[in-house]
Amino acid sequence: MPIIIISVCILFLIVLISKFKVHTFLSFLITSIVAGIFLGMDLIHIITSVRNGMGHLLGSLLIIIVTGAMLGKLVAESGAAQQITSGLMKIFGVRYIQWALLLTGFVVGIPLFYSVGFVLIVPLVFVVAYQNKLPVVFLGISMLASLSVTHGFLPPHPSPTALVGQFHADIGKTLLYGLMIAIPTVILAGPIFGSTLKKINSKPLDTFKPSTLSDDQLPSLFNSLISALLPVILLATTTLLQPLLAEGSLKKTLVFIGDPDIVMLVSLLFASFTLGIKRKISPSRLTVIYGDAVKDISLILLIVAGGGALKEILVDSGVSNEIAISLQNINVNPLVLGWFIAAVIRVSIGSATVAGITAAGIVAPTLIISHANPNLMVLAVGAGSLMFSHVNDSGFWLFKEYFNLSMKDTFLSWSLMETIISVCGLIGVLLLQLFI
Repeated sequence: MPIIIISVCILFLIVLISKFKVHTFLSFLITSIVAGIFLGMDLIHIITSVRNGMGHLLGSLLIIIVTGAMLGKLVAESGAAQQITSGLMKIFGVRYIQWALLLTGFVVGIPLFYSVGFVLIVPLVFVVAYQNKLPVVFLGISMLASLSVTHGFLPPHPSPTALVGQFHADIGKTLLYGLMIAIPTVILAGPIFGSTLKKINSKPLDTFKPSTLSDDQLPSLFNSLISALLPVILLATTTLLQPLLAEGSLKKTLVFIGDPDIVMLVSLLFASFTLGIKRKISPSRLTVIYGDAVKDISLILLIVAGGGALKEILVDSGVSNEIAISLQNINVNPLVLGWFIAAVIRVSIGSATVAGITAAGIVAPTLIISHANPNLMVLAVGAGSLMFSHVNDSGFWLFKEYFNLSMKDTFLSWSLMETIISVCGLIGVLLLQLFI
């Protein structure tokens, strides 16, 4: 009976968001309270669970998400993203232009929140296409595949970071495993799939042509790359070195430096100097940039908080254990199950973040019983949350309007690309499971 109640509540959440257009945060709150009531929880306990759920999840993620957004905004505003694009274009040349854009999307996509990265990077694709007289969709897919993969798979992006918290995974290992899966995935969904889209006719609107900085206003390519990639460098390095050190003060120091909160804070301070103060961007201007960054991710923070509330209701009501026991009897790999639940919610609601966080609350209890690798579960659910973007996803409409495409061509390009990423992500997770 409790499982039926939870299934109905998840359906209720989907209907609130997709049919009645209720704000996602309010939908999570309402669904959490309704679930608590029908699961027989004490009314006062419901309120406590909702507060604790929001506080616990946000408390573990707030620093990472906010500092990550600030770093991404600075990378965009300082011209570092533009420099990375133009620098890689010069290195690869016209012949390998797709690979240059793929790398640009990957490097810039790590610190930039998806919608910010899209609005910033896609107009640069238009410039490259016009200059070299190449099909716009053919070029754009490579970069957008990279942006999508980093958004769904790799910390410090909000959704995978939230999943790390939900599954009690190791953020460093998740990042390393995610990179192993992300690289072949973006190659398949980007240049290889993109080569089939050369005949799609796209005439982007003049409105979306970018205003670019002159070369003398841009930071160096080395500075841009180091500042954008420092979180990945620090997380990967400390994760790889920790097992090699004996217990002691040196290892404790490395663990401290490798803590995701410290990594993001150090990276932001570093970029504030290299991309900001060193290039004569005033502290007051940096404050404005960082304030705008927080506005950009405020909705994400609310969604994360709402997901935490629903998860806590599932745990405190005791239904999590029942779900875990019942799912244990289903003869399916728990990683596939996590991917499938996230995919169903993604197709139903449209939001990758909501799909990932909601699915995590359902499958998290199975980790203890199934002994599934929590780092791989983060990636499996993240891959599922990218499945088949269509008309209920804002990313679908961003792509359609920026590239000025018909609905048919948007489905044949954007929606198929997202589906390829999701399926390849799952395959990569299952292959990686054989060796871990």
